[in-house]
Amino acid sequence: MITLSLAEIAEVVGGRMHDIPDASAEVTGPVVRDSREAGPGSLFVAFVGERVDGHDFAAQVVQAGAVAVLGSRPVGVPAIVVDDVQAALGALARHVVHRLGTTLVALTGSAGKTSTKDLIAQVLRRKAPTVFTPGSMNNEVGLPLTALTATDETKFLVLEMGARGIGHIRYLCELTPPRIGLVLNVGSAHIGEFGGREQIARAKGELVEALPPAEEGGTAVLNADDPLVRAMASRTKAKVLLFGESDEADVRAENVRLTDTGQPSFSLHTPSGASDVTMRLYGEHHVSNALAAAAVAHELGMSADEIATALSEAGSLSRWRMEVTERPDGVTVVNDAYNANPESMKAALRALVAMGKGRRTWAVLGKMAELGDEALAEHDAVGRLAVRLNVSKLVAVGGREAQWLQLGAYNEGSWGEESVHVSDAQAAVDLLRSELRPGDVVLVKASRSVGLESVASALLETGAEGEVAAR
Repeated sequence: MITLSLAEIAEVVGGRMHDIPDASAEVTGPVVRDSREAGPGSLFVAFVGERVDGHDFAAQVVQAGAVAVLGSRPVGVPAIVVDDVQAALGALARHVVHRLGTTLVALTGSAGKTSTKDLIAQVLRRKAPTVFTPGSMNNEVGLPLTALTATDETKFLVLEMGARGIGHIRYLCELTPPRIGLVLNVGSAHIGEFGGREQIARAKGELVEALPPAEEGGTAVLNADDPLVRAMASRTKAKVLLFGESDEADVRAENVRLTDTGQPSFSLHTPSGASDVTMRLYGEHHVSNALAAAAVAHELGMSADEIATALSEAGSLSRWRMEVTERPDGVTVVNDAYNANPESMKAALRALVAMGKGRRTWAVLGKMAELGDEALAEHDAVGRLAVRLNVSKLVAVGGREAQWLQLGAYNEGSWGEESVHVSDAQAAVDLLRSELRPGDVVLVKASRSVGLESVASALLETGAEGEVAAR
Protein backbone atom coordinates (compact mmCIF):
# COMPACT_ATOMS: atom_id res chain seq x y z
CA MET A 1 0.00 0.00 0.00
CA ILE A 2 1.07 3.60 -0.41
CA THR A 3 2.41 5.13 2.79
CA LEU A 4 -0.29 6.77 4.93
CA SER A 5 -0.20 8.09 8.49
CA LEU A 6 -2.67 6.84 11.07
CA ALA A 7 -4.18 10.32 11.16
CA GLU A 8 -4.75 10.21 7.39
CA ILE A 9 -6.30 6.74 7.56
CA ALA A 10 -8.61 7.78 10.41
CA GLU A 11 -9.81 10.74 8.39
CA VAL A 12 -10.38 8.65 5.26
CA VAL A 13 -12.41 5.97 7.07
CA GLY A 14 -14.18 8.32 9.49
CA GLY A 15 -12.62 6.54 12.46
CA ARG A 16 -11.65 7.44 16.02
CA MET A 17 -8.08 6.94 17.21
CA HIS A 18 -7.57 5.00 20.45
CA ASP A 19 -4.33 4.29 22.31
CA ILE A 20 -2.28 5.90 19.55
CA PRO A 21 0.68 7.79 21.03
CA ASP A 22 1.78 9.22 17.68
CA ALA A 23 -0.87 9.95 15.03
CA SER A 24 1.88 10.64 12.49
CA ALA A 25 3.04 7.01 12.66
CA GLU A 26 2.88 5.57 9.15
CA VAL A 27 1.52 2.37 7.68
CA THR A 28 4.20 1.32 5.22
CA GLY A 29 3.35 -2.37 4.86
CA PRO A 30 0.33 -4.38 3.73
CA VAL A 31 -3.25 -4.24 4.98
CA VAL A 32 -4.10 -7.72 6.28
CA ARG A 33 -7.05 -9.51 7.88
CA ASP A 34 -5.14 -12.67 8.84
CA SER A 35 -3.12 -12.14 12.00
CA ARG A 36 -0.47 -14.54 10.69
CA GLU A 37 0.27 -12.12 7.85
CA ALA A 38 0.88 -9.11 10.12
CA GLY A 39 4.39 -7.75 10.02
CA PRO A 40 6.41 -4.56 10.32
CA GLY A 41 4.49 -1.53 9.06
CA SER A 42 1.22 -3.36 8.44
CA LEU A 43 -2.37 -2.45 9.29
CA PHE A 44 -4.48 -5.27 10.73
CA VAL A 45 -8.20 -5.28 9.91
CA ALA A 46 -10.19 -6.94 12.70
CA PHE A 47 -13.36 -8.64 11.49
CA VAL A 48 -15.80 -10.42 13.78
CA GLY A 49 -16.57 -13.81 12.24
CA GLU A 50 -18.81 -16.68 13.22
CA ARG A 51 -15.98 -18.53 14.92
CA VAL A 52 -13.12 -16.04 15.25
CA ASP A 53 -13.01 -12.43 16.43
CA GLY A 54 -10.07 -10.59 14.93
CA HIS A 55 -9.96 -8.18 17.85
CA ASP A 56 -8.69 -11.03 20.02
CA PHE A 57 -5.43 -10.98 18.06
CA ALA A 58 -4.77 -7.24 18.45
CA ALA A 59 -1.86 -7.50 20.89
CA GLN A 60 -0.31 -10.31 18.86
CA VAL A 61 -0.29 -8.38 15.57
CA VAL A 62 1.14 -5.22 17.16
CA GLN A 63 3.88 -7.32 18.72
CA ALA A 64 4.58 -8.68 15.22
CA GLY A 65 5.07 -5.14 13.94
CA ALA A 66 1.62 -3.93 12.90
CA VAL A 67 1.30 -0.18 13.32
CA ALA A 68 -2.35 -0.32 14.35
CA VAL A 69 -5.63 -2.21 14.25
CA LEU A 70 -8.67 -1.14 12.22
CA GLY A 71 -11.59 -2.47 14.24
CA SER A 72 -15.00 -1.85 15.73
CA ARG A 73 -13.91 -1.40 19.37
CA PRO A 74 -10.85 -0.32 21.38
CA VAL A 75 -8.41 -3.18 21.96
CA GLY A 76 -5.78 -1.76 24.31
CA VAL A 77 -3.21 -1.22 21.53
CA PRO A 78 -3.08 1.45 18.79
CA ALA A 79 -6.39 1.26 16.95
CA ILE A 80 -8.65 3.17 14.59
CA VAL A 81 -12.21 2.41 15.63
CA VAL A 82 -15.10 2.56 13.17
CA ASP A 83 -18.75 1.58 13.19
CA ASP A 84 -18.47 -0.70 10.14
CA VAL A 85 -15.12 -2.35 9.48
CA GLN A 86 -16.05 -3.57 5.99
CA ALA A 87 -17.23 -0.12 4.92
CA ALA A 88 -14.04 1.42 6.33
CA LEU A 89 -11.88 -1.06 4.42
CA GLY A 90 -13.75 -0.16 1.24
CA ALA A 91 -13.32 3.56 1.85
CA LEU A 92 -9.59 3.11 2.35
CA ALA A 93 -9.30 1.14 -0.89
CA ARG A 94 -11.27 3.78 -2.80
CA HIS A 95 -8.98 6.50 -1.46
CA VAL A 96 -5.79 4.65 -2.35
CA VAL A 97 -6.96 3.76 -5.86
CA HIS A 98 -7.94 7.39 -6.48
CA ARG A 99 -4.56 8.61 -5.20
CA LEU A 100 -2.63 6.19 -7.39
CA GLY A 101 -4.44 6.90 -10.65
CA THR A 102 -3.55 3.41 -11.88
CA THR A 103 -5.41 1.86 -14.82
CA LEU A 104 -8.03 -0.40 -13.28
CA VAL A 105 -9.33 -3.42 -15.20
CA ALA A 106 -12.33 -5.23 -13.72
CA LEU A 107 -13.84 -8.46 -14.97
CA THR A 108 -16.85 -10.61 -14.20
CA GLY A 109 -18.74 -13.55 -15.66
CA SER A 110 -20.43 -16.80 -14.73
CA ALA A 111 -17.43 -18.98 -15.58
CA GLY A 112 -13.73 -18.51 -16.24
CA LYS A 113 -13.20 -15.34 -14.19
CA THR A 114 -10.17 -16.51 -12.27
CA SER A 115 -8.45 -18.19 -15.22
CA THR A 116 -9.00 -15.11 -17.37
CA LYS A 117 -7.82 -12.76 -14.64
CA ASP A 118 -4.64 -14.81 -14.35
CA LEU A 119 -4.11 -14.60 -18.11
CA ILE A 120 -4.68 -10.83 -18.19
CA ALA A 121 -2.18 -10.34 -15.36
CA GLN A 122 0.47 -12.49 -17.05
CA VAL A 123 0.07 -10.57 -20.31
CA LEU A 124 -0.02 -7.06 -18.82
CA ARG A 125 2.89 -7.50 -16.45
CA ARG A 126 5.12 -7.88 -19.50
CA LYS A 127 4.29 -4.26 -20.25
CA ALA A 128 4.31 -2.71 -16.76
CA PRO A 129 4.02 -3.54 -13.03
CA THR A 130 0.66 -5.22 -12.46
CA VAL A 131 -1.29 -6.10 -9.31
CA PHE A 132 -4.12 -8.62 -9.56
CA THR A 133 -6.61 -10.54 -7.47
CA PRO A 134 -5.01 -13.59 -5.83
CA GLY A 135 -7.12 -16.72 -6.28
CA SER A 136 -10.80 -15.82 -6.10
CA MET A 137 -10.73 -12.94 -3.61
CA ASN A 138 -13.50 -11.21 -5.54
CA ASN A 139 -15.98 -10.08 -2.88
CA GLU A 140 -16.53 -7.04 -0.64
CA VAL A 141 -13.51 -7.92 1.50
CA GLY A 142 -11.12 -9.60 -0.92
CA LEU A 143 -11.40 -6.92 -3.59
CA PRO A 144 -10.38 -3.93 -1.40
CA LEU A 145 -7.61 -5.96 0.22
CA THR A 146 -6.22 -6.67 -3.26
CA ALA A 147 -6.54 -3.03 -4.32
CA LEU A 148 -4.62 -1.98 -1.22
CA THR A 149 -1.58 -4.01 -2.32
CA ALA A 150 -1.02 -1.55 -5.17
CA THR A 151 1.91 0.84 -4.80
CA ASP A 152 3.22 3.93 -6.54
CA GLU A 153 4.90 1.65 -9.08
CA THR A 154 1.69 -0.15 -10.03
CA LYS A 155 0.59 0.62 -13.58
CA PHE A 156 -2.26 -1.88 -13.96
CA LEU A 157 -4.68 -3.15 -11.32
CA VAL A 158 -6.69 -6.22 -12.42
CA LEU A 159 -9.65 -7.05 -10.19
CA GLU A 160 -12.03 -9.98 -10.42
CA MET A 161 -15.60 -9.18 -9.34
CA GLY A 162 -18.06 -11.79 -8.15
CA ALA A 163 -21.78 -11.38 -7.51
CA ARG A 164 -24.48 -13.30 -5.70
CA GLY A 165 -27.22 -10.80 -6.27
CA ILE A 166 -28.31 -7.56 -7.90
CA GLY A 167 -26.24 -4.59 -6.73
CA HIS A 168 -23.12 -6.50 -5.68
CA ILE A 169 -21.00 -5.53 -8.68
CA ARG A 170 -22.32 -1.98 -8.56
CA TYR A 171 -21.03 -1.75 -4.98
CA LEU A 172 -17.62 -3.18 -5.91
CA CYS A 173 -17.31 -0.67 -8.74
CA GLU A 174 -18.00 2.14 -6.28
CA LEU A 175 -15.07 0.93 -4.17
CA THR A 176 -12.67 0.56 -7.10
CA PRO A 177 -13.99 2.37 -10.20
CA PRO A 178 -12.75 0.58 -13.34
CA ARG A 179 -11.68 2.16 -16.62
CA ILE A 180 -11.91 -1.13 -18.51
CA GLY A 181 -14.73 -3.55 -17.76
CA LEU A 182 -14.76 -7.11 -19.12
CA VAL A 183 -17.80 -9.41 -19.11
CA LEU A 184 -16.99 -12.99 -20.06
CA ASN A 185 -20.32 -14.80 -20.18
CA VAL A 186 -23.73 -15.31 -18.62
CA GLY A 187 -24.22 -18.92 -17.59
CA SER A 188 -25.85 -21.04 -14.93
CA ALA A 189 -23.55 -20.42 -11.97
CA HIS A 190 -25.64 -19.27 -8.98
CA ILE A 191 -28.80 -19.42 -11.08
CA GLY A 192 -30.65 -20.68 -8.02
CA GLU A 193 -29.82 -17.47 -6.17
CA PHE A 194 -30.49 -15.11 -9.06
CA GLY A 195 -33.64 -16.78 -10.39
CA GLY A 196 -32.69 -16.92 -14.07
CA ARG A 197 -30.11 -15.98 -16.68
CA GLU A 198 -31.77 -12.65 -17.37
CA GLN A 199 -31.25 -11.69 -13.73
CA ILE A 200 -27.64 -12.86 -13.92
CA ALA A 201 -27.15 -10.69 -17.01
CA ARG A 202 -28.68 -7.75 -15.20
CA ALA A 203 -26.22 -8.19 -12.32
CA LYS A 204 -23.13 -8.74 -14.49
CA GLY A 205 -24.03 -5.75 -16.64
CA GLU A 206 -23.66 -3.44 -13.67
CA LEU A 207 -19.95 -3.49 -14.51
CA VAL A 208 -20.36 -1.83 -17.90
CA GLU A 209 -22.85 0.64 -16.47
CA ALA A 210 -20.16 1.80 -14.03
CA LEU A 211 -17.59 2.60 -16.72
CA PRO A 212 -16.69 6.17 -17.67
CA PRO A 213 -17.80 7.32 -21.14
CA ALA A 214 -15.62 6.67 -24.17
CA GLU A 215 -14.26 10.20 -24.27
CA GLU A 216 -12.88 9.66 -20.74
CA GLY A 217 -11.20 6.38 -21.66
CA GLY A 218 -13.92 3.92 -20.60
CA THR A 219 -13.93 0.63 -22.52
CA ALA A 220 -16.37 -2.28 -22.24
CA VAL A 221 -14.86 -5.57 -23.42
CA LEU A 222 -17.74 -7.91 -24.31
CA ASN A 223 -18.09 -11.48 -25.52
CA ALA A 224 -19.46 -11.36 -29.06
CA ASP A 225 -20.37 -15.07 -28.87
CA ASP A 226 -22.73 -14.66 -25.89
CA PRO A 227 -25.97 -12.85 -26.86
CA LEU A 228 -26.72 -11.77 -23.28
CA VAL A 229 -23.27 -10.25 -22.93
CA ARG A 230 -23.22 -8.65 -26.34
CA ALA A 231 -26.54 -6.95 -25.55
CA MET A 232 -24.82 -5.11 -22.69
CA ALA A 233 -23.35 -2.72 -25.27
CA SER A 234 -26.60 -0.77 -24.99
CA ARG A 235 -26.07 -0.30 -21.24
CA THR A 236 -22.84 1.67 -21.40
CA LYS A 237 -21.49 4.95 -22.74
CA ALA A 238 -18.01 3.45 -22.87
CA LYS A 239 -16.27 2.32 -26.03
CA VAL A 240 -17.23 -1.28 -26.86
CA LEU A 241 -14.61 -3.84 -27.89
CA LEU A 242 -15.89 -7.29 -28.89
CA PHE A 243 -13.96 -10.56 -28.55
CA GLY A 244 -14.84 -14.07 -29.66
CA GLU A 245 -14.87 -16.39 -32.63
CA SER A 246 -17.60 -14.41 -34.38
CA ASP A 247 -16.60 -12.66 -37.60
CA GLU A 248 -17.84 -9.43 -36.04
CA ALA A 249 -15.47 -9.64 -33.07
CA ASP A 250 -12.71 -7.01 -32.96
CA VAL A 251 -10.39 -9.54 -31.31
CA ARG A 252 -11.05 -13.03 -32.59
CA ALA A 253 -9.65 -16.52 -33.03
CA GLU A 254 -9.38 -18.38 -36.30
CA ASN A 255 -8.28 -21.96 -37.05
CA VAL A 256 -8.95 -23.12 -33.50
CA ARG A 257 -7.69 -26.63 -32.81
CA LEU A 258 -6.36 -28.76 -29.97
CA THR A 259 -2.90 -30.29 -29.83
CA ASP A 260 -2.50 -34.00 -29.17
CA THR A 261 -2.20 -33.17 -25.48
CA GLY A 262 -5.42 -31.13 -25.40
CA GLN A 263 -3.92 -27.64 -25.46
CA PRO A 264 -5.60 -25.00 -27.63
CA SER A 265 -3.88 -23.49 -30.63
CA PHE A 266 -5.27 -20.70 -32.80
CA SER A 267 -4.55 -17.65 -34.90
CA LEU A 268 -5.11 -14.46 -32.90
CA HIS A 269 -6.48 -11.50 -34.86
CA THR A 270 -6.57 -8.00 -33.39
CA PRO A 271 -7.08 -4.59 -35.00
CA SER A 272 -3.29 -4.17 -34.89
CA GLY A 273 -2.37 -7.48 -36.55
CA ALA A 274 -2.39 -11.26 -36.26
CA SER A 275 -0.17 -13.84 -34.59
CA ASP A 276 -0.28 -17.55 -33.69
CA VAL A 277 -0.94 -18.83 -30.16
CA THR A 278 -0.41 -22.29 -28.67
CA MET A 279 -1.36 -22.32 -25.01
CA ARG A 280 0.09 -24.25 -22.09
CA LEU A 281 -3.36 -24.52 -20.51
CA TYR A 282 -5.69 -27.42 -21.26
CA GLY A 283 -9.10 -27.30 -22.92
CA GLU A 284 -10.72 -25.42 -25.78
CA HIS A 285 -12.68 -23.24 -23.33
CA HIS A 286 -9.45 -21.33 -22.66
CA VAL A 287 -9.63 -19.87 -26.18
CA SER A 288 -12.42 -17.53 -25.08
CA ASN A 289 -10.50 -16.64 -21.92
CA ALA A 290 -7.40 -15.90 -23.99
CA LEU A 291 -9.32 -13.71 -26.41
CA ALA A 292 -10.75 -11.72 -23.51
CA ALA A 293 -7.24 -11.17 -22.15
CA ALA A 294 -6.00 -10.26 -25.62
CA ALA A 295 -8.75 -7.67 -26.04
CA VAL A 296 -7.79 -5.99 -22.77
CA ALA A 297 -4.11 -6.04 -23.70
CA HIS A 298 -4.85 -4.61 -27.15
CA GLU A 299 -6.82 -1.78 -25.59
CA LEU A 300 -3.81 -1.03 -23.40
CA GLY A 301 -1.45 -0.76 -26.35
CA MET A 302 0.16 -4.16 -26.75
CA SER A 303 0.82 -5.58 -30.22
CA ALA A 304 -0.58 -8.86 -31.52
CA ASP A 305 2.88 -10.46 -31.39
CA GLU A 306 3.44 -9.35 -27.79
CA ILE A 307 0.05 -10.65 -26.74
CA ALA A 308 0.46 -13.98 -28.55
CA THR A 309 3.86 -14.59 -26.98
CA ALA A 310 2.53 -13.84 -23.51
CA LEU A 311 -0.53 -16.07 -23.96
CA SER A 312 1.61 -18.92 -25.28
CA GLU A 313 3.83 -18.77 -22.22
CA ALA A 314 1.14 -18.17 -19.59
CA GLY A 315 0.35 -20.87 -17.04
CA SER A 316 -2.19 -21.46 -14.30
CA LEU A 317 -1.62 -19.22 -11.26
CA SER A 318 -4.53 -20.45 -9.11
CA ARG A 319 -4.86 -23.82 -7.40
CA TRP A 320 -7.12 -26.68 -8.46
CA ARG A 321 -8.04 -25.26 -11.86
CA MET A 322 -7.15 -27.84 -14.52
CA GLU A 323 -3.94 -28.67 -12.67
CA VAL A 324 -2.41 -31.47 -14.73
CA THR A 325 0.06 -33.82 -13.04
CA GLU A 326 1.46 -37.04 -14.47
CA ARG A 327 2.33 -39.73 -11.97
CA PRO A 328 5.49 -41.81 -12.34
CA ASP A 329 3.33 -44.73 -13.48
CA GLY A 330 1.86 -42.72 -16.36
CA VAL A 331 -1.54 -41.95 -14.81
CA THR A 332 -2.48 -38.30 -15.49
CA VAL A 333 -4.50 -36.52 -12.78
CA VAL A 334 -6.42 -33.38 -13.74
CA ASN A 335 -7.41 -31.50 -10.59
CA ASP A 336 -10.16 -29.04 -11.48
CA ALA A 337 -11.88 -29.31 -8.11
CA TYR A 338 -11.97 -25.64 -7.10
CA ASN A 339 -15.51 -25.11 -8.35
CA ALA A 340 -18.06 -26.26 -10.90
CA ASN A 341 -21.09 -25.08 -12.85
CA PRO A 342 -22.75 -26.59 -15.93
CA GLU A 343 -20.62 -24.62 -18.40
CA SER A 344 -17.28 -25.33 -16.73
CA MET A 345 -18.20 -28.97 -16.12
CA LYS A 346 -18.94 -29.54 -19.81
CA ALA A 347 -15.76 -27.72 -20.83
CA ALA A 348 -13.70 -29.85 -18.47
CA LEU A 349 -15.21 -33.07 -19.88
CA ARG A 350 -14.32 -32.00 -23.41
CA ALA A 351 -10.79 -31.18 -22.28
CA LEU A 352 -10.52 -34.61 -20.64
CA VAL A 353 -11.51 -36.34 -23.86
CA ALA A 354 -9.05 -34.25 -25.89
CA MET A 355 -6.23 -35.08 -23.48
CA GLY A 356 -7.10 -38.76 -23.37
CA LYS A 357 -7.04 -39.72 -27.04
CA GLY A 358 -6.15 -43.40 -27.19
CA ARG A 359 -6.21 -43.68 -23.39
CA ARG A 360 -8.83 -44.59 -20.79
CA THR A 361 -10.54 -41.54 -19.32
CA TRP A 362 -12.20 -41.19 -15.91
CA ALA A 363 -14.48 -38.34 -14.85
CA VAL A 364 -14.77 -38.14 -11.06
CA LEU A 365 -17.56 -35.61 -10.61
CA GLY A 366 -19.64 -34.25 -7.75
CA LYS A 367 -22.41 -31.77 -7.07
CA MET A 368 -22.76 -28.44 -8.85
CA ALA A 369 -24.17 -26.12 -6.19
CA GLU A 370 -26.68 -23.25 -6.31
CA LEU A 371 -28.60 -24.33 -9.41
CA GLY A 372 -32.04 -24.11 -7.82
CA ASP A 373 -34.83 -25.63 -9.89
CA GLU A 374 -32.36 -26.35 -12.69
CA ALA A 375 -30.28 -28.75 -10.58
CA LEU A 376 -31.85 -32.02 -11.71
CA ALA A 377 -31.80 -31.17 -15.42
CA GLU A 378 -28.25 -29.81 -15.34
CA HIS A 379 -26.77 -32.78 -13.47
CA ASP A 380 -28.61 -35.17 -15.77
CA ALA A 381 -27.23 -33.31 -18.81
CA VAL A 382 -23.63 -33.53 -17.57
CA GLY A 383 -23.98 -37.25 -16.95
CA ARG A 384 -25.37 -37.77 -20.45
CA LEU A 385 -22.61 -35.65 -21.99
CA ALA A 386 -19.93 -37.80 -20.35
CA VAL A 387 -21.33 -40.81 -22.21
CA ARG A 388 -21.79 -38.95 -25.49
CA LEU A 389 -18.17 -37.82 -25.36
CA ASN A 390 -17.15 -41.44 -24.82
CA VAL A 391 -15.57 -40.89 -21.42
CA SER A 392 -14.51 -44.36 -20.33
CA LYS A 393 -16.11 -44.13 -16.89
CA LEU A 394 -18.00 -41.57 -14.82
CA VAL A 395 -17.59 -41.83 -11.05
CA ALA A 396 -20.34 -39.75 -9.42
CA VAL A 397 -19.44 -38.85 -5.84
CA GLY A 398 -21.84 -37.84 -3.07
CA GLY A 399 -25.53 -37.51 -2.45
CA ARG A 400 -28.63 -36.69 -4.47
CA GLU A 401 -27.00 -34.53 -7.13
CA ALA A 402 -24.31 -37.13 -7.77
CA GLN A 403 -27.04 -39.75 -8.16
CA TRP A 404 -28.61 -37.54 -10.83
CA LEU A 405 -25.25 -37.38 -12.63
CA GLN A 406 -24.95 -41.14 -12.57
CA LEU A 407 -28.54 -41.70 -13.63
CA GLY A 408 -28.11 -39.37 -16.61
CA ALA A 409 -25.09 -41.37 -17.73
CA TYR A 410 -26.86 -44.67 -17.10
CA ASN A 411 -29.89 -43.65 -19.15
CA GLU A 412 -27.70 -42.37 -21.98
CA GLY A 413 -25.41 -45.41 -22.03
CA SER A 414 -26.06 -48.59 -23.91
CA TRP A 415 -25.24 -51.15 -21.20
CA GLY A 416 -24.91 -49.20 -17.95
CA GLU A 417 -21.21 -49.80 -17.32
CA GLU A 418 -20.19 -46.24 -18.24
CA SER A 419 -20.94 -44.92 -14.76
CA VAL A 420 -20.94 -45.73 -11.07
CA HIS A 421 -22.15 -43.89 -7.97
CA VAL A 422 -20.09 -43.84 -4.76
CA SER A 423 -20.99 -42.34 -1.41
CA ASP A 424 -18.02 -40.11 -0.70
CA ALA A 425 -14.49 -39.08 -1.65
CA GLN A 426 -12.83 -41.98 0.16
CA ALA A 427 -15.00 -44.48 -1.70
CA ALA A 428 -13.95 -42.83 -4.96
CA VAL A 429 -10.29 -43.09 -3.99
CA ASP A 430 -10.67 -46.77 -3.07
CA LEU A 431 -12.35 -47.51 -6.41
CA LEU A 432 -9.71 -45.68 -8.43
CA ARG A 433 -6.81 -47.22 -6.56
CA SER A 434 -8.11 -50.66 -7.42
CA GLU A 435 -8.97 -50.01 -11.06
CA LEU A 436 -6.58 -47.38 -12.46
CA ARG A 437 -3.83 -48.57 -14.75
CA PRO A 438 -0.82 -46.85 -16.34
CA GLY A 439 -1.78 -44.32 -18.99
CA ASP A 440 -5.24 -43.50 -17.64
CA VAL A 441 -6.40 -39.86 -17.43
CA VAL A 442 -8.51 -38.84 -14.41
CA LEU A 443 -10.51 -35.60 -14.15
CA VAL A 444 -11.67 -34.53 -10.68
CA LYS A 445 -14.29 -31.76 -10.55
CA ALA A 446 -17.17 -30.53 -8.36
CA SER A 447 -18.32 -27.43 -6.52
CA ARG A 448 -15.88 -26.26 -3.87
CA SER A 449 -18.11 -27.36 -1.00
CA VAL A 450 -17.75 -31.02 -2.04
CA GLY A 451 -14.00 -31.03 -1.38
CA LEU A 452 -13.03 -33.40 -4.18
CA GLU A 453 -9.51 -32.00 -4.25
CA SER A 454 -8.86 -34.65 -1.60
CA VAL A 455 -9.40 -37.30 -4.28
CA ALA A 456 -6.77 -35.74 -6.53
CA SER A 457 -4.34 -35.42 -3.62
CA ALA A 458 -4.84 -39.07 -2.65
CA LEU A 459 -4.29 -40.23 -6.21
CA LEU A 460 -1.05 -38.28 -6.47
CA GLU A 461 0.15 -39.72 -3.16
CA THR A 462 -0.72 -43.17 -4.45
CA GLY A 463 1.31 -42.55 -7.60
CA ALA A 464 4.28 -41.42 -5.55
CA GLU A 465 4.14 -44.69 -3.64
CA GLY A 466 3.85 -46.69 -6.84
CA GLU A 467 0.58 -48.32 -5.74
CA VAL A 468 -1.32 -48.82 -8.95
CA ALA A 469 -3.03 -51.84 -10.40
CA ALA A 470 -1.15 -53.32 -13.37
CA ARG A 471 -3.54 -54.60 -16.00
